[in-house]
Amino acid sequence: MKSCKKAVFSFLAVILFLSMSPLASIKTEAASVGESVVAYGKKFIGVPYLFGGTTPSGFDCSGFTQYIYKNVAGISLPRTTGEQYNVGKSVEKSDLQIGDLIFYANTYKKGISHVGIYAGNNQVLNATSSKGITLVSMNDSYWGSKYAGAKRVLAEKASAVTPNWFTDVSKFAVTYQAIKTLTDSKVINGYNDYTFRPDEQVTRGQAAAILNRVLGLSLQSSSKFTDVSAENSFAADIAAIQESGIINGFDDQTFRPYNEMTRNEMAIIIYRAFQSELPTIAAGTMYSDVSSSHWAYKGIIAVAAVDETGFFQKDTFNGSENATREAFTVAIYNAMNAN
Repeated sequence: MKSCKKAVFSFLAVILFLSMSPLASIKTEAASVGESVVAYGKKFIGVPYLFGGTTPSGFDCSGFTQYIYKNVAGISLPRTTGEQYNVGKSVEKSDLQIGDLIFYANTYKKGISHVGIYAGNNQVLNATSSKGITLVSMNDSYWGSKYAGAKRVLAEKASAVTPNWFTDVSKFAVTYQAIKTLTDSKVINGYNDYTFRPDEQVTRGQAAAILNRVLGLSLQSSSKFTDVSAENSFAADIAAIQESGIINGFDDQTFRPYNEMTRNEMAIIIYRAFQSELPTIAAGTMYSDVSSSHWAYKGIIAVAAVDETGFFQKDTFNGSENATREAFTVAIYNAMNAN
C-alpha cells in the first residue's frame, strides 16, 4: 500500500491548492434560481408543521417560504402570508414558473391565509398542518378551490444566476467541509441541478471509482467479472480496486456494480483502502449495536475513531442500512486526514 500512501499525500496537496481558490464550478449545466429554490425546499419534505415555525425543526407555511428564499436566493420575504402576498409581481396561473409563490385563501381563516412554492408539473411545495412539508396538486379537491393567485419575487433573468453551493447541503452542516473538499477536487461530483443529494445511496461500482480517484491505483490485469464489460465506465476502477483487495467480487465471478453498499461494507472498504494511513486504534466497543466479533468491526471502529466531523459520533452505527453519498464522503475525508 506504499503507492497508495504516496497518492494520498499528492492528492492532499491538490486539495490544499483548491481550498485556497474560489469554489470550483460544481455542475456543468445552469439551473434557474427557481429550480434551486424547489430543490432545496424538497430536502425538508416530511419536516412537521409548527405554527409560528421558521426553522427545519418545524415550519408554518410562510416560515417555510421565508426560510427557503433567504437561504437559496438571498431574498428576505416578510414573515406572514398576508405580507408576502403584497410583494412581487402578480402572475397568471397559465404563466406560472418554478419558484413562484402560490397563495390560497379561506383555509384556516378568511382572506389570504396560506402560501407555498410552485414546483412545476402542477404541484406546490408547502407546509401543511396535516403532513408538514409536502407536495400537493393544484387540482387537489381541497387546495384547488382555495387558489387565490401567484406572485413572482425572483428576477425575470433568474435563469442566468448560478448558485455557488449545493442547494441541499447547508454550509453549517458538520459534513460541509468533507463534501466541499471532495467535490472541489472532483473525487465525487454533484448533479446538474445544483444538488449533492447527500441521502442518495452509493453502489459498489461508484465506490470503486470514487476510491480510485483518491488512490490512483494502476491496473495490472483486466477485469474478469462476468457482469462488468469493457464498456462499463467503471471497469478499470473496479478491476484495480478488486486487484488491490479493497472490494472483492463474489464466488459466481460477478462484481455486482449496481448493488448498493451497506454502512458495514463501507466501513471495511475504507479500512482496507487506508489501513496504512490510519493510526493504531485500541479495540473497544463504541456502538451499542456492534460487537467485537462483528466481521466489519475493525473498519467500523476505524471509521469512528478518526471522525473529526462528528458525523459518526452516535450511539449506534446502523451498519445494515445502506451507505449514503454523505456518509461515504465523510468516511473518505476523515481517513485521508487521519494522523
